[in-house]
Amino acid sequence: MTGFNEIQPILLVEDNPVDLDLTLRAFRSQNLENPIIVARDGEEALAFIEKWEAGEPRPVIILLDLKMPKVAGLEVLKVLKNHPEFKTIPVVVLTTSSESSDVHAAYQLGANSYIVKPVDFEKFLEVARQIDLYWRLLNKADQ
Repeated sequence: MTGFNEIQPILLVEDNPVDLDLTLRAFRSQNLENPIIVARDGEEALAFIEKWEAGEPRPVIILLDLKMPKVAGLEVLKVLKNHPEFKTIPVVVLTTSSESSDVHAAYQLGANSYIVKPVDFEKFLEVARQIDLYWRLLNKADQ
């Protein structure tokens, strides 16, 4: 199976080591060829903006946790979606929060999708398959 895009990485913004490991294992099981780069908090995620402005490949998709130290996911989302160049990068909120206020706020700020992380690994694998299928085969990306 080929990945989302042969060149562009996937940015995973996740501070919880268990959830990070689960997400990476789920995507590895999908045989994604895209490199997955990790930001372990919101501050690290926002630091990527300077790297992209300097010419590093921008991600084909950003998987963003909401509850993070330093800079919360909603603030990261707000900055990304207000950036004149990078606002078109699809952002999928991947979080443990199912609070309707978080769902509403994420969509108001421009999230492309909101997924509540399942705690069961098999269900998480299914989520990874669905994300892969949708973003690789069905979604048209802004190149």
